[in-house]
Parts: sequence; structure tokens; C-alpha cells
Amino acid sequence: MVVHCEVGTASMYNPPYTPSACYGNDASQFPSSNLFAAAGEGIWDNGAACGRQYLVRCISATRPRTCIPGQTIQVRIVDRAQTSGSRPTSVGTTMVLSDTAFGTIANQISSINIEFQQ
Repeated sequence: MVVHCEVGTASMYNPPYTPSACYGNDASQFPSSNLFAAAGEGIWDNGAACGRQYLVRCISATRPRTCIPGQTIQVRIVDRAQTSGSRPTSVGTTMVLSDTAFGTIANQISSINIEFQQ
């Protein structure tokens, strides 16, 4: 089986996470793991990205030893990065990860390069 991954970038955002572009103020939109993300324009797909799940792995960063080796997470898209209530640490990235999701794959607040697949 051949697995096709895409490469992109990710940054982080902090609470408040509501209202979101996908589900407004509905608290049930967030997975209990708190592994979720806002979609950048490249994957937003006019709102079709809402609810999509992606496997995400940190592959590199500008600062050495930022990525946590061997960590792959599954995130759910709950928002649009461009309109999120909380601003991302870096704009224009493929995904903006919740603080929990980001901290699971990277140990420094930085823009990171990611490998992801739906």
C-alpha cells in the first residue's frame, strides 16, 4: 500500500477557540483529546474541511530539535485559520493546531514543517 502525504506548515493558537467558523459556539465540536486544528486557506476548501481528520507529524523547524521524534497525531478541523477568534502564532500556514496538538508534536513555539494526510 502506498501512502500519499502532503507537506505543509503549522503554527499554534490558544483559547478561546469559540466561536469557530465550522460549528459556532457548540462545545461538542472539540474532541475529548483536544487534538484539533483550524484549516489554512490551502485546505479550507470553502468550508468542506470542517470535520475532516488529518494525521499530522512534525518533520522540521527553523529551530533545531523542535520536532518531537516519532509523534504523529490525528486532528479534527473545527475552524478556519483566517477568521479564528484567537490569532495563530504564525499566519499563512497550512494548519493552525490547538495548543495541546502542537505541544504533542513540537516542543517550541515556532512555525513547523509538517507531513499530513487525510
